[in-house]
Amino acid sequence: MKQLLILSGKGGTGKTTIASAFIQLSNAQVYADCDVDAPNLHLIMNQASEAKRSDYYGMPKADIDLALCVQCDLCRQNCRFDAIQADSDYKVDYFACEGCGVCEAVCPAGAVSLKPAKAGELILYVKDSVFSTAELKMGSGTSGKLVTEVKKQLKSVPIDSGLAIIDGSPGIGCPVIASLSGVDMVLIIAEPSISGISDMERIIKTAEKFQTRKAICINKYDTNLENTKKIESFCQKIYLPCVGRIPYDPASVNAINQGQSIVEIDCAAGRAAKVVFDKAIKLLFNESLAL
Repeated sequence: MKQLLILSGKGGTGKTTIASAFIQLSNAQVYADCDVDAPNLHLIMNQASEAKRSDYYGMPKADIDLALCVQCDLCRQNCRFDAIQADSDYKVDYFACEGCGVCEAVCPAGAVSLKPAKAGELILYVKDSVFSTAELKMGSGTSGKLVTEVKKQLKSVPIDSGLAIIDGSPGIGCPVIASLSGVDMVLIIAEPSISGISDMERIIKTAEKFQTRKAICINKYDTNLENTKKIESFCQKIYLPCVGRIPYDPASVNAINQGQSIVEIDCAAGRAAKVVFDKAIKLLFNESLAL
């Protein structure tokens, strides 16, 4: 099964919009949303089936048994994250605790222990297709590990499909790195802005570390034609395929607000997305492509 990952160097480029269009155009039976900090692909895909939900546990958190606590203050003094508060009783700040275990090690009374802490929720839709996603709990720092679990969950259901489409996270952080692992190709959605170009270059360098095949799509290209040409010139310079341009289209905004993909309506952005899709799929399956 070929895995096509759709990424962007920054938020707001239209990554999920393009991902949902690709899922519709390919009639994909397997897809995932790996933007676990702010998943929203499900809003467009309108899943009819009930989701299977399971808790995800990340780093453990310290817990103080007040019945055993002798208030020696060693836990608070040795916590480099200032996660232990001492008012009338000793308690742990859930969001500040990093689960390092120093407080447990220094406690002479055995009152401190590390306990599993819920870091998020895994969500799996299975009916005619398999859709894997998750939502990270606020304040949790295990986004990369949760993305790995989303991808494992995607493969847990036996289904005969030649293509999986993965909607990744913006940026170049842990969730992006976890998303990149093991995919066959990454389509990078760029926008023709100063920050868009800078962040596009960063995500290209990140993907190069994984020796993953890459291609560029320029979304909202007509908002700055000069910068669009800069992106295309940059791609030519480093021999990176640019599989097309998609215009800014108010009709696509209305479609998304109605929970529709841009290829479900007749609009300029949807028509351009179909061209981009055809070229990207040919690249993914190693077919000849005139760029």
